[in-house]
Amino acid sequence: MAELRIGTSAFTAAGWEGSFYPAGMKPRDFLTFYATRFNTVEIDSTFYRCPSRGSVEGWANKTPDGFLIAAKIPQTITHEKALVDCDDDCANFFDTMALLGNKLGPILLQFPYFGKEAFKTGDEFLARLKPFLAKLPNGYRFALEIRNKYWLDERFADTLREHNVALALQDQSWMPLPHQMKFDFITADFTYVRLLGDRKEIEKQTKIWDKVIVDRSKELRSWVDVCQQSIKRAVSTFVYANNHYAGHSPATVAQFLKLWNE
Repeated sequence: MAELRIGTSAFTAAGWEGSFYPAGMKPRDFLTFYATRFNTVEIDSTFYRCPSRGSVEGWANKTPDGFLIAAKIPQTITHEKALVDCDDDCANFFDTMALLGNKLGPILLQFPYFGKEAFKTGDEFLARLKPFLAKLPNGYRFALEIRNKYWLDERFADTLREHNVALALQDQSWMPLPHQMKFDFITADFTYVRLLGDRKEIEKQTKIWDKVIVDRSKELRSWVDVCQQSIKRAVSTFVYANNHYAGHSPATVAQFLKLWNE
């Protein structure tokens, strides 16, 4: 049965203590508290390095049955090595994350924009991507995000579909929204939505994420519609809100759920 899973990108941020977490709460208790409010989280720290086995076991021990943890694959693989000579890095990461057992949610491959100095064309990137996707291990769910809108077309979506990899849908000013895509953006047996916002603009106003400072009601309504349509298609849907989207991602999740239930 298709289900909605919604949470935030990371479970800690400047300004959350006192606005989301009770004042004085120890950081070691944050994830346990978080899991009483949401049913999933996207771990951001794994993007910077493969976590220790102890950290992953800690995430598992601090969350209840039924909770799901999505994680970004390390940037060593997606950015620095750009999928070349990274088999050992991948195997180490997958094996480490497997310690979560049935609490492991999707693994996100987040790629940078990649200018022409990296890949002259989208075809060149696809030629690199296809054999990598073919080697992905069974037993995991994968989502993939690209940030070059000129590469995002039906052929790219079909490549993901061939390997049951979800196209990560993203709310960023320079990337197309679902209704602007001229192809079916559902490419796997689940879909993955990232409410990212405009980091540069919002950081001109604040770097403390304790309250909403940008009204994104209209945009959220459209995302609710997208996600309701995917659920109707029997496609489980994961949604993660970033603080940069409106200023305080727990409030964004709460607003999304309110609109969902209207």
